[in-house]
Parts: sequence; structure tokens; C-alpha cells
Amino acid sequence: MSDRALHCEIGGYLELERFTGPMLHEEAAALSSGRGGLSLLIRQKQIRKIALPDYLCDVVRAACEGAEVSIYPIGADLKPGELHLDDETWLYLVNYFGQLSGEEIREWGERHPRLIVDNAQAYFDLPVPGIDTIYTCRKFLGVADGGFLYTDAAIPELPEDESHGRMGFVLGRFERPAEEYYAEAAKNNDTLPTEARRMSPITRNLLHAVDYDRVKIARTENFRILHGALGEFNLLPLLRETEGAYAYPLMLENGAEIRRKLIGQRIFVPRLWPNVLQEQPADSTAYRLTEQILPLPCDQRYGREEMDRIIQAVTGLL
Repeated sequence: MSDRALHCEIGGYLELERFTGPMLHEEAAALSSGRGGLSLLIRQKQIRKIALPDYLCDVVRAACEGAEVSIYPIGADLKPGELHLDDETWLYLVNYFGQLSGEEIREWGERHPRLIVDNAQAYFDLPVPGIDTIYTCRKFLGVADGGFLYTDAAIPELPEDESHGRMGFVLGRFERPAEEYYAEAAKNNDTLPTEARRMSPITRNLLHAVDYDRVKIARTENFRILHGALGEFNLLPLLRETEGAYAYPLMLENGAEIRRKLIGQRIFVPRLWPNVLQEQPADSTAYRLTEQILPLPCDQRYGREEMDRIIQAVTGLL
């Protein structure tokens, strides 16, 4: 009998149940966060230069410590604008709202072999073989952390993360209104470790309990409902109906004003990403995308009734 078995606790009160269902991205490296995956790639692939889009959360730049960062513009179609990359620079390609198809990503990989794909908003899109791809769990599922990394780089021994101290806002939101835990959720997002760690046992366990087919179907159908009713008003050229969508990106000229009014009606629509408003000029595409895109919720908690409420609220404000 091993020393661990001899000293393992037996008995006492019960902890969280252990789940054994199939987990999406089972074959990827399970990490504590998506930003940790990028940090790991920077280190393991010895990346010295990386190009990030100007429409992006500032925590991604923090994860690039040790590499020289350059910024490239995003076009109104959510794809890279003019690029001037030398042979040493890696391209960080963000799949905004899951609008890039696998074929498009493959083409980007052919043009830029040094490519990292950020699928934080495309959890149900499978990675293109041979291309480093990062996923984030928190945007799609009720967990406090977690990310996946597909790469051919060697994964070193990493310390294991722990989530029990972060779960308060997730558990609280299950029983109480979101407003009561918003500050805690925001703090969690800002304080997740940038360095790579193995996914915590709690997060890994919860991910084994998810009905991924149900989640994907609900998000896809809710996206379709919103697009069917609001697509004619959308200034964003959506080229793809994303399966298992992150959110429905509705772009309106007065998006900032409508966002405030929707929040007043208890329809919570985030701004992605407020740091852009300080970093980019007011006449830039990135600034306009930040101000005008409303990522309308279409996740698995909701159905036709909630989508109709969103539609009525938005059309009433147009």
C-alpha cells in the first residue's frame, strides 16, 4: 500500500460530489486560465515578439511578459487590418464572437505559421490541428476559473491551482441576484494568476458534470432568435451563425446609451473591453467597437421568454 493511501483521510463529512461525465477539450492541457495558457506558450516556445490586436482585454498583454509586444488594428469586420510582421513575430488572432471559421483560421495559419488563436469566445469551435489554440471556461460555464491549451509544446510540471476561495460569487449567484456578487466576480477576473498552473480539482470536477450538448443547443438557438429579430439593425456584418455562441454582438450607433438603459432594466450587457477607451484614439475602429457593440446574453440559462424580453427592450429603445 502506498504512503499516500496510508495517510489519506477516511470518513468525516462529505465534500462536493465527484463527477465523471465526458468533458469538452479533454485532450487539451487543462490549466487555471486562458491567460495562463498564453504565458506558458511565451515561455515554452521562447516567443520574443508577439503582435496583439488593439481591441483586446489588457490582461492578455500582461500575460506576454518577456516578449516584445506590438499592436495591430482590428477592422470593422473583426478581422486583422494592416499587418507588418517580421519573421520572428507571432500573430495573436482573436476569434471574436466565434466569427472566424476553421477554414479561415487554417488560411491565417498558412500565411502566418507563427500563430496563436484565442478562442475564448468560441468554446465549442474545435481547434485547427497544428495551431496553438487557447480556450477560457468562465465565459461559457459556471466556474470561477479554468482554461485549455492545444499545443505541440512540451507542458512542464506545473503547480496545481485551487478554486475553493474563488467560488463565492459563483455559488452566490445561484441563489441570489447578480448585483450582490458583481464586485466579487469583477475582482476574481482581475486577480486570476497570470502564470500557468494546472486546473484546480474543483473546476475540473465541475466541467465533468456539464451537459455540453444542452449548452451548445441552447446558446445556438438563442443566438438565432436574437439575430432573427435584431439582425436588420445590426451594424456588425455577421458572417457566421456561431454554434454554441458566446453572446449575440449587436452593434448600434448609440450602443453605449442603450447599454446603460438595458442595465437599468436589469438586462446586464458588458462592455468589451473598457481599457480600449483609454488606450486607443476616439476615431479608431477599436474604440467604436468597444462603445457600440452590445454582447447580448444568449447563454444556456435562458430560452425564448428571456430572448423575447431582450428583443422588446432593445427595439423599444431604438
